[in-house]
Amino acid sequence: MRFRTTILQGDKTATGIRVPDEIVEALGSGRRPAVTVTINGFTYRSTIAVLGGAYMVGVSAENRAGAGVAGGDEVDVDIELDTAPREVSVPDDFAAALDASPRARATFDGLSYSNKSWHVLQVTGAKTDETRQRRITKSVNMLEQGHAR
Repeated sequence: MRFRTTILQGDKTATGIRVPDEIVEALGSGRRPAVTVTINGFTYRSTIAVLGGAYMVGVSAENRAGAGVAGGDEVDVDIELDTAPREVSVPDDFAAALDASPRARATFDGLSYSNKSWHVLQVTGAKTDETRQRRITKSVNMLEQGHAR
């Protein structure tokens, strides 16, 4: 479904687009559907959220760069229901640490896509090996206790 909108900029970095109510209703998957968003031929996956009573989809710095857009730009947006499974690629060292703790692995496997992604990004975002190992240990400890974050 295509619509025209302006990329809204809330502060220096927060940007998003308002999704018309009729588009969300036509998707037929509730108030927070998983979607694919295409702007200027660049496609990314996201989830519609409700902010201040309006349906919104974020447009991260990475996605703005990929689409060649900025806050304030008027754009055509194609949005479709995303029914493909959302899989997280777990780095080998983190996977090994999870496998060494059945309780942590079970908790991790039961997490939502976004919570799995959060743990993986904590690990992959480390700049040093020491920090990476510390973050793996912290995530495993949290997961052993049954905590998502």
